[in-house]
Amino acid sequence: MTTEPANRKGDPRMMRGPKLDSYDFAILRALQVNGRMPKTALAEAVNLSPTPCWERLKKLEQAGFITGYRAMVDIRKIAPVTEVMVEITLANHKADAFRRFEDAIRDRDEVRGCWALGGGVDYMLHLVVGDIDGYQRLMDELLDGAIGIDRYFGYVVTKQVKDVPNPIPDL
Repeated sequence: MTTEPANRKGDPRMMRGPKLDSYDFAILRALQVNGRMPKTALAEAVNLSPTPCWERLKKLEQAGFITGYRAMVDIRKIAPVTEVMVEITLANHKADAFRRFEDAIRDRDEVRGCWALGGGVDYMLHLVVGDIDGYQRLMDELLDGAIGIDRYFGYVVTKQVKDVPNPIPDL
């Protein structure tokens, strides 16, 4: 990994920050498949010896390319849940309105994902609640919380078809 400045617009490998090489991309791809991969297995998978591989891994973590490690847990095996995708439109489109909404959403455990969108909808939320009543209680609390919601549309998730991490681009 080098620290050359970015110079090609639109190329994800040329974003500001350290420039990644083929070994760095191989490490990232391998860890997306198995984040618990032992250091020696990772080194073997990317054709590096263990020490240089470990050093690259630490640099990728320090530079923020790797933001954490976690287990994928099927919550439905533990307890019944309802997932809802919710489109949110704010009443006001000033910077402080967006900040107020985002700050309130960050504090809610039921909100498992939140994306700011361009176009006719301001945000998409991924909620995980116990049931439909829990969903409606949450939405009522958010509306009563005066965080700027103008309108919302909820869509109950009936089946997960695909859920994979964002792809690592090819060199």
